Amino acid sequence: MASVQPLRKSKPVPIDARARDNLRYIRETMERAGSFTAVPGWGGVAMGVTALAASFVAARQGSVGRWVITWVAEGVLAIAIGILAMWRKAARAGMPMWSAPARKFLFSFVPPLVVGAALTVVLWRAGAATAIPGVWLMLYGAGVVTGGAFSVPVVPVMGVCFLIEGAIAMFMPAAWSVPWNDVWLALGFGGLHIVFGAIIARRYGG
Repeated sequence: MASVQPLRKSKPVPIDARARDNLRYIRETMERAGSFTAVPGWGGVAMGVTALAASFVAARQGSVGRWVITWVAEGVLAIAIGILAMWRKAARAGMPMWSAPARKFLFSFVPPLVVGAALTVVLWRAGAATAIPGVWLMLYGAGVVTGGAFSVPVVPVMGVCFLIEGAIAMFMPAAWSVPWNDVWLALGFGGLHIVFGAIIARRYGG
């Protein structure tokens, strides 16, 4: 005759642990569905100011090589400013820096910049440096538009403005390109960053 085994008492799950799991699930779901709001407004203004300064320095360079190096250095500085400002804004808002919307933003924003860096080398070697400003502006605009799909509405609008300006710079007659190169870059990376950075700062908390 089979023996009857006593029922094992299951260990009760604490209510606070169950509540933490539910809150974690809700937070992760909201992050995946939410938008990336830590786009730095004042950081964008600072990036615009450094770009205006770089345009004056670049215009006084005596060779294409030094001109490219000046703007590449400005690009590295702008990226550093943007990351720092993004981190500070996220910290003030109590949000994780690498939330799901932030990762989507960066994974969409970075590839066009990588393409722009590669094309810069190709155009420089080919002696077609006059096309570089238009390429930079358009690819940066493409990154802002694609990344902005996961951010606040004003961000993709800024990207479209970069695309339009880059297209104008790209198809400008060759005879006008050299004098206008730094003007286009100053208007884009300087002016657009300052204008839209101020808008983002005022509407979306810095």
